[in-house]
Amino acid sequence: MIVAQALFGVLLIAAIALFARNIRRVMRNINLGKPEIINDRKAERWRTMALVALGQSKMVVRPVAGFMHILIYVGFVIINLEVLEIVIDGLFGTHRIGAFLGGFYDLLIGSFEILAVGVLLACVVFITRRALLQLSRFHKPEMKGWPSKDAMIILVTEIALMGAFLKLNATDQVLAQRGIEHYTTAGSYPVSSMLQPFFSGMSDGTVLAFERFFWWFHILGILAFLNYLPYSKHFHIILAFPNVWYSKLEPRTLVSNMPRITGEVKSMIDPSVPPPEPATPRMVAGVEMTERFGAKDVFDLSWKSLLDAYSCTECGRCTSECPANLTGKLLSPRKIMMDTRDRLEEVGKAIDAKGKWEDDGKSLHSRISEEELWACTTCNACTQACPVNIDPVGIIMEMRRYKVMEESSTRPALTSMFNNVENNGAPWAFGPDKRMEWTAEG
Repeated sequence: MIVAQALFGVLLIAAIALFARNIRRVMRNINLGKPEIINDRKAERWRTMALVALGQSKMVVRPVAGFMHILIYVGFVIINLEVLEIVIDGLFGTHRIGAFLGGFYDLLIGSFEILAVGVLLACVVFITRRALLQLSRFHKPEMKGWPSKDAMIILVTEIALMGAFLKLNATDQVLAQRGIEHYTTAGSYPVSSMLQPFFSGMSDGTVLAFERFFWWFHILGILAFLNYLPYSKHFHIILAFPNVWYSKLEPRTLVSNMPRITGEVKSMIDPSVPPPEPATPRMVAGVEMTERFGAKDVFDLSWKSLLDAYSCTECGRCTSECPANLTGKLLSPRKIMMDTRDRLEEVGKAIDAKGKWEDDGKSLHSRISEEELWACTTCNACTQACPVNIDPVGIIMEMRRYKVMEESSTRPALTSMFNNVENNGAPWAFGPDKRMEWTAEG
């Protein structure tokens, strides 16, 4: 018993340390982005987080998927409250330390088991939707390979963990009923009681071996799942809350101006207004980053846009609502977020390998094409649909700015419009003196 306790303690500390290291890595990557102060309207932000992240208000827009997601979310979180008991028992060699709660403990364990069945059923439904119903948003080009496997790994893992939880309870109670030392008759088992007959005919040693196997499988599976999260789209389980808190509260279609450009325009209009001073270069990953107009790479996006990328659930609701994608255009808002995250991970790994950033000749534009960028109508249907308030349009607009302002690259129709604005003060190909001539044609 002492050996098992020591082994569990070592594994628990190692898992927590590894998770903390992964969190620090992700935070370092997010902080590669440009600084942005977001601390206004705090009451509204807390309310939005409570409704969207905790209350799942945007998930239930699609009732079936929304209900199933809430079932998995609530079930998995609440069931894992029992992990606290498992950890205490594992560290101190106790058994069902919460049994002193009496009737309330019975209620807790019983509800845990019912929720476990709900999680199992929801996972089966989601696997069916992905593998058998072939819903189109789960089979877009960006979902080929790892993204599709990642979703299946999580669903199968949740099924395995819930199954182990129920079988652990079944074998535990068989041992308790036989009066085996250390096992206590406590709790209510509406589901696992139906599994007990399967183990009842086995010897004490065999049942004990199964109980220990399920105990270790369940707790180590949860610790492994914890450390899988930072490498998975399911990291949104953790990041959804801060991401929604920091989400955009202004009208979604409001495009923010660049202060430097605004200052330049004001100076041009009013000569008494001095032109703005160039921004002070900032040090990022051991390299001095100068001011850039728009975004060439992840360093030029705000940290909030990078947090968005890590928070993406890859559910595809944004893409399924995008009018450009629905009409056959190449643009997929989900792919924009996935490409941003993948590029950020690529940059982070390069920094880890070399201790600082060295230009690798690539950028965000190596992954996201001009065709994708210019297909966006900035209607913000994607941001409206996103369950965790991600803003793909913000990234698209920053990348467009770079193409236009630093590379002078744009669409022919826009080039004509820009020329007209410069020469005529309006998008049309005639001067201010001819703007009212149309009234005489009647």
